[in-house]
Amino acid sequence: MTPPFAAWPPVRWHGHAIGSPCTRNSCTRNSCTRNSCTRNSCTLRPGLAGCIAVFLGGALGSLGPWSSASAEPGGASVYSRGRPAIAVAEGNQIESPPADPGEAAAVADRALQAERIVASSLAIFSRAESVFLKLRQRVRVGDRVLVGTGRYVQAGRGEDLRFRFETTLTGDTETFEIAEICDGLFCWLHRRAGPDPATLHRIDVQRVRSRLEELQASDPVLDTAMYLGGLQRVLWSARQWFVFSEAVPGDIDGRPVWLVEGRWNPVPLSVLQPARAEAAQQPGGIRPEQLPDGMPWAVRFSIGRSDLVLYRLEYLAIPGPRPVSGGTVQPIGVIDLVEIQIDGPVDPTAFFYQPATEGLIDITEPYNRMLGLMRP
Repeated sequence: MTPPFAAWPPVRWHGHAIGSPCTRNSCTRNSCTRNSCTRNSCTLRPGLAGCIAVFLGGALGSLGPWSSASAEPGGASVYSRGRPAIAVAEGNQIESPPADPGEAAAVADRALQAERIVASSLAIFSRAESVFLKLRQRVRVGDRVLVGTGRYVQAGRGEDLRFRFETTLTGDTETFEIAEICDGLFCWLHRRAGPDPATLHRIDVQRVRSRLEELQASDPVLDTAMYLGGLQRVLWSARQWFVFSEAVPGDIDGRPVWLVEGRWNPVPLSVLQPARAEAAQQPGGIRPEQLPDGMPWAVRFSIGRSDLVLYRLEYLAIPGPRPVSGGTVQPIGVIDLVEIQIDGPVDPTAFFYQPATEGLIDITEPYNRMLGLMRP
């Protein structure tokens, strides 16, 4: 896997590599003047970059666009048999595939079912003529808790696709805001992180489609949204980075759901966390206590058993300062999708966006350079 990953740029959030301490040399905040910055806002953000920028930035969108490094070459579709599987233990470990052929086949079948359920659920949003829903969010990083709300509106398919994704997380001292609007011509990315100045980026939609055609995407017109932003990118990105092994029946508020848990794909994790590459590649995968505070160890999709609609996305980890010898894996971030309407009427004015041009940065060219295909 060395060739495609070698050119992938470091993943950073406000000047910090994920999980790194805030120091005078690395911190971009003017207020950080000490060798080891202890401002809550600075110590919080690396954790958000590792986990909850997933919420705010369109699934790791704050970390930068998808790279060709993120796609494993030669991967088979989740609808093909023989897909390799990672078995999940009852504790905080991932077991190696069993040596017994019969048991290994059963594990592979369970993983295949889990992957199919997730892919089918996400395809509902991709193929819908319109989507409207609201989001409720709760995030824990260290001893701090952020809560928030948002909404997602989508209309049209293919070249007619439009969407608007807005979400806000608020803590005791700071607010993090994201707005991602696609008007059919451009995808606008507006971000505000606490007291820092807001940023406004723009991506040319047609040029992204052209790049996807060059990469031989299966349907570069229909699948554009999962690469641009919005809720689709949040969800497809979670599937990109985590490998699913089993779907277990459960319920949310009396609604029957499939609980589908995924653990880190070791290859992209090794790029995100080079210092933990050896742990990521070890048999059984990386342990939750080996990841920095605020970075998820696993994700869990709650998908309706009758309609395959996603109702909850959770990020799981051992919270708290590092180092830690162990602990119980628990949700550190939750997104609830509520008031979901598929193929219903939507307000077309939701996709109108005419920002001031001051500070606008067109990032289409660097975005396309880093763009790679989602796994099949």
